[in-house]
Amino acid sequence: MSAVATFVPESTATGPRFGWLRERGMGASILVAALSSAFGVVLVEATAYIGVMLRSDPYIGDSGTLAVVVAILSVLLIGVALYVAAIVTANTFATIVAGRTRRIALMRLIGATARSQRAEVAGHGFIVGALGAVTGVIVGLLVAASGVYLAEQLLAPVPEFTLAQPTILIPAVGVALTTWAAAWIGSRRVLTVTPLQAIAGSVERSHEDAASRPARHIGALLLLILGAALLVFGVLGGLVTPLGVVVAFFGGLLSFTGLSLSAVLVMPPLLRLVGRLFGRSATARLAAENALRYPERSSRMAIGVVMGVTLVTMFAVALESVKVLLTKAAGGEVDLEFAAVLDSFSAVMMVLVGVSAVIAGVGLVNLLTIGVVQRRRELGLLRAIGLSNGQVRRVILLEALHITVTATAAGLVLGVLYGWIAAQSLLGSVQMPPDFEQTAGLVAPAVPWVPVVVIILATAALTLIAAAAPTRLATRVAPVEALAVD
Repeated sequence: MSAVATFVPESTATGPRFGWLRERGMGASILVAALSSAFGVVLVEATAYIGVMLRSDPYIGDSGTLAVVVAILSVLLIGVALYVAAIVTANTFATIVAGRTRRIALMRLIGATARSQRAEVAGHGFIVGALGAVTGVIVGLLVAASGVYLAEQLLAPVPEFTLAQPTILIPAVGVALTTWAAAWIGSRRVLTVTPLQAIAGSVERSHEDAASRPARHIGALLLLILGAALLVFGVLGGLVTPLGVVVAFFGGLLSFTGLSLSAVLVMPPLLRLVGRLFGRSATARLAAENALRYPERSSRMAIGVVMGVTLVTMFAVALESVKVLLTKAAGGEVDLEFAAVLDSFSAVMMVLVGVSAVIAGVGLVNLLTIGVVQRRRELGLLRAIGLSNGQVRRVILLEALHITVTATAAGLVLGVLYGWIAAQSLLGSVQMPPDFEQTAGLVAPAVPWVPVVVIILATAALTLIAAAAPTRLATRVAPVEALAVD
């Protein structure tokens, strides 16, 4: 019998069949999937409730336009949440695979194939996604039921509505499949692990290794070029029709995907620039070098924060630009009741988009914790050469701060740009007073400074929260662990 046939997987040989679920990162991945699924269920239920409520209205019941707009908005928000969750999950599994390099190499040494190992990781991803999806459906239904109860207390009851919407299965299935696909993509490094790495000391790719992957970089460049072209077409099309925002939406999706794939090339120069702001002390230099030494690890941590900040800033800028343009169209002053409705809609949208930012934040906490666990040997060496617990804590905190400051700055710039493009492509063709013959044309972006300050403060708080658990783990590493064999 071959070595592969007689091989017993670690998860079944050393513990329960699902013992791998206790591995660092799996719990947070289930949380990400559960958040995405619950968010999707709540949006589906809310869309159905609003649709029934609109149909029961004697004045607008015959028009399904508003219900269609709400449904489209719901689909787009679910798509954004799934997109963010997919990138966070792919980065998480890529980091987990990097930590399993030696084990995978040992399995290759005894005859296991790379494809079988990758299939195992992808299977883990599907189970994680399924667990998160089921949990999210339950939580989402509870939240939706509470929301409907409150709505019926504040507004008139809607007897035609029921929570048993079959479409709630769509986001749940989407989460499970997206998590499986993200795990498959994140585990692609398994194919490059060789049996020789069973005795190697490297886990993450160095800057030189990451930069020498022309196929991935060419693909990222093509996505960036195609996305930028669609963004330009969206802006130009928006001068003629509001449908330009649809073209701009896909342009933003493609361009940000290209940016995510090329993060290992884009982030190091930005990290190096920001690193100079933290002084030249030993801990600051060590934190900066850690962020630069392995750009894949740093870019995986940063890209989630970039996504969260970009999304919130984009919607804030787009909504503020819409408000400014509508104020201009109304002759300089908007009706107070309409302004209140617009502000309420903006608040609801920011809360909904904030869910995606929370998913990205969970990804940062997860990746930073996994990174500390996988760097036991490195942290043990730091303790062995004389660094105190306080200095090790400062290194981890400064490294997290280094990455989040860079990611926040990049996210603010991208958010303002994407937000302006969204508003411009949607409202560029709006006819303006007094004669309503001239369209709005090109308008300057309106930046709401209060949300920007809130984003910066929230990111600072996220840094402290994200670094809390890893710093505790780091100070528990004894110097003798630097000599331990995995």
